[in-house]
Amino acid sequence: MKTYHAVFLSPVGLIQLRGCAAALTGVFMEEHRHLPALPVDSVEDRAPFREAWRQMEEYFAGARRDFSLATEAKGSPFNERVWQELRLIPYGETATYAEIARRIGNPRAMRAVGLANGRNPISIVVPCHRVIGANGTLTGYGGGLERKRFLLGLEANAICPSEFPS
Repeated sequence: MKTYHAVFLSPVGLIQLRGCAAALTGVFMEEHRHLPALPVDSVEDRAPFREAWRQMEEYFAGARRDFSLATEAKGSPFNERVWQELRLIPYGETATYAEIARRIGNPRAMRAVGLANGRNPISIVVPCHRVIGANGTLTGYGGGLERKRFLLGLEANAICPSEFPS
């Protein structure tokens, strides 16, 4: 299966999209923690990402709340269950790691939920930025806490898309 990648400029800096002809497999920000190496046969090409990038631009403009893209994230069955649950957190809302653990039927797995959340390969589209600490604090984010703060603020209509700190 042929894989593709392309880099786009967004309000939170450069974003790398990865995928194949059938699905988006990665959305990674600059200095992204847990950034996997590009497959050696990956081809740089923006064409496969036209629809994904159009939807991302709409999201950053405040005109899109949900993504309708074919995605494919590979991970352990536990990670995949967490990533599915992340998709159920509504735009503009947050959930705690404990809430996600309860929702997947494993209430003591808060740390494991945190690890799975941090390894989500399709950030923004699978909204791992909407998961916060039990006391409401912003905790770890693969793209960095400033980006998490920005995305949550964007969704709360508290900031303009051009206000990300440089």
